[in-house]
Amino acid sequence: MRTTSTLAILTTATLTLAACGAGQQPTAAKSVILITPNPVGTNSFLQLSVKGAEAAAKEIGASFKLYESKDPTSIAQNLDAAVRARPTVIVGVSFSFDDPFATLPKQHPQQQFLQVDSCAKGQAANLTCVSFKEHEAAYLAGVEAGLLSKSGKLGVVAALDSPFVHRWIDPFFAGARSVAPSATGTPLYVGGNNPFSDPARAKAQAQSLTGQGADIVAAAASAGNQGVFEAAAATGAKSFGVDVDQCAQSPGTIIDNVLKHVDVAERAAIKDIAAGRAGGVKVYGLKEGGVGVSALGDDLAASTCVVASSPEVVTKVKQVRDDIVAGKVTVADPLAG
Repeated sequence: MRTTSTLAILTTATLTLAACGAGQQPTAAKSVILITPNPVGTNSFLQLSVKGAEAAAKEIGASFKLYESKDPTSIAQNLDAAVRARPTVIVGVSFSFDDPFATLPKQHPQQQFLQVDSCAKGQAANLTCVSFKEHEAAYLAGVEAGLLSKSGKLGVVAALDSPFVHRWIDPFFAGARSVAPSATGTPLYVGGNNPFSDPARAKAQAQSLTGQGADIVAAAASAGNQGVFEAAAATGAKSFGVDVDQCAQSPGTIIDNVLKHVDVAERAAIKDIAAGRAGGVKVYGLKEGGVGVSALGDDLAASTCVVASSPEVVTKVKQVRDDIVAGKVTVADPLAG
């Protein structure tokens, strides 16, 4: 008798709950998963991507998870885990995701993907892309280098010899030649197993360039940049940083920085996706405020950037920036062939 009464009560309660919940679907918790191609470590570019994703997650009321990769195999493993987690958006950073994002979004049409700093070919409707015109900012840095170099010999230490990385190389030399036609430029590459995270190899390449007479060696080696700065400082040469303001890493050595506001663009894209505005490609250049150099900032006077002591150079850079934005100067994009 007691068992029957208990069963009746449980049955009634279950039916009541079912009736109350009829037609209602539980609201899925929002979440953002960011996958990097390499460990974040001291990589300023990846640090910016984490900053942007975390900020966006907080604004949309989502949880945030970071999956750090170290090679193509771990990228694939992290993507598999992320897809199974079914977050609001899966973010992949850099051209390292070109191949997987050419197929994965099509295989999972209900999942939203965001690729930062590149875009897979045959872009799926559920893949949003954010890219930058780094070449425009690199050109401005080249203008500074051309005006400040005493030897007329410039160098760049870059991570890889690829069309994408050449966005930091070719425009830099072109900008220099626009103000110093006789200037010459030599690029050397880090390569190896960790081209974006090898300060020792980057330093060795910078030493080779200064040994050849280069008095300005720009760094485009991500986490390897510190090695370039050390080599330049040891010989009295100057350098340029990338992505963020790196002048404080070697005061008196770094002229300026080729800035890329990855965090701002990524944050905006994640918020758009969460709001139902997904898909397409948003490109950020000088006009959109997505790239630039420290010389254009309001806080230049308080920085340790060498260019702060050359107001005439800053004036020229601002003029060239305005000319690029107005379409009077067109900077060739190495990625466009």
